[in-house]
Amino acid sequence: MSNTTNQSWGGRFSEPTDAFVARFTASVAFDRRLYRHDIRGSIAHATMLERVGVLTVDERETIVQGLGEIEREIDAEQFPWSVELEDVHMNIEARLTEKIGITGKKLHTGRSRNDQIATDIRLYLRDEIDVVAAELSRLREGLIELAAREADTIMPGFTHLQTAQPVTFGHHLLAWQEMLARDHERLLDCRKRVNVMPLGAAALAGTTYPIDRHVTAELLGFERPAENSLDAVSDRDFAIEFGAFASVLLMHLSRMSEELVLWTSAQFDFIDLPDRFCTGSSIMPQKKNPDVPELVRGKTGRVYGHLMGLLTLMKSQPLAYNKDNQEDKEPLFDTLDTVQGCLKAFADMAPAIEAKADNMFEAARKGFSTATDLADYLVRAGVAFRDAHEIVGQAVALGLREQKDLSEMSLDELRQFSDAIQADVFEVLTLEGSVAARNHIGGTAPDQVRAAAQRARDALATLRQEA
Repeated sequence: MSNTTNQSWGGRFSEPTDAFVARFTASVAFDRRLYRHDIRGSIAHATMLERVGVLTVDERETIVQGLGEIEREIDAEQFPWSVELEDVHMNIEARLTEKIGITGKKLHTGRSRNDQIATDIRLYLRDEIDVVAAELSRLREGLIELAAREADTIMPGFTHLQTAQPVTFGHHLLAWQEMLARDHERLLDCRKRVNVMPLGAAALAGTTYPIDRHVTAELLGFERPAENSLDAVSDRDFAIEFGAFASVLLMHLSRMSEELVLWTSAQFDFIDLPDRFCTGSSIMPQKKNPDVPELVRGKTGRVYGHLMGLLTLMKSQPLAYNKDNQEDKEPLFDTLDTVQGCLKAFADMAPAIEAKADNMFEAARKGFSTATDLADYLVRAGVAFRDAHEIVGQAVALGLREQKDLSEMSLDELRQFSDAIQADVFEVLTLEGSVAARNHIGGTAPDQVRAAAQRARDALATLRQEA
């Protein structure tokens, strides 16, 4: 083989790769983060080759020992990464051959970089999904416990960002938890499709060597080998699916962030975030900016972009593997980094949220938040709902003119709109009475909120056990 061409594939080439092209096509700058998984896959592959008689026991042991030394070199940042060797696979293989000689060249028997990279990414993503799941569990747990503590804290519930009906802060937090519970299920479901092994598909059509893919799959902890060699090397659905999960998760975190930003403003003043999650202004000494939720809100668009990039990357590729697929790693890696960072920030911050209960209560008293309760009261007294709606609307109009909440009106003032209103009406016009009256599963009654928190704890524990 010519010394002027790439030693891993240059036998049929008559001139070396252009220096710019070598740099342009190399992926080692970003795929080196797969080194542990590449080494892990190579050890399993070598073990399988020894079991089927392609390698001897001594050859297998020499390869495994050499790979272990290489992993330690990389860990110690003493590994000589080379752009000329293109990617993480060839860098490790070349170094292995330097260390153990010709036996190192036998490691690639029965596989291709196509199935090797597909396997590495799945191994890597599987491990990273477990990290994401742990952080998601921690965030959910923090929200559940905070919700249980704030089950009695009354705040306004909103539609159209206008005061609608009173709820409790605990009930609101459990709404966030429900979003995350769905995300958690999506993540674990995605993991099932990640956990399929491409190794053994080789370049695209399998191999003539007597490999045993079930052995390799078992060694690497995969549920099963991929069924079709063409699909195995070219499939990136699992990366797209993770990107879709991440986009929905960040959409939820962004919605939460928006509320946190609003609630920390002087105009709402519902909550306080610890100083360690905020920053100040270089010019305005009084400022305490909720930078963590703002940045999470901003990073959402970044994750959406990566999902669209992956979808676009795959949309017109013919089977099987194409060089286009090298572009799958950077968006996937950045999505993982972004998701893990956002979840860690939220999991650390959420349990430390401090509710300003008095401010929340006063806000709930504004905007006639118990108007629906008055309408329901009239219906129970025999008034048709549409008539009740009209009656309450008239009472609200009076309240707007006289700047009175419904609960602040006298019985005579209320009765001018309907004789069905009696003295017991004030039991439903209080915020406490309104919240307590919705005493059903999924409702706002404090006991129901505490019960919902316990169900959420149990569901989270079950999910952890099943994962």
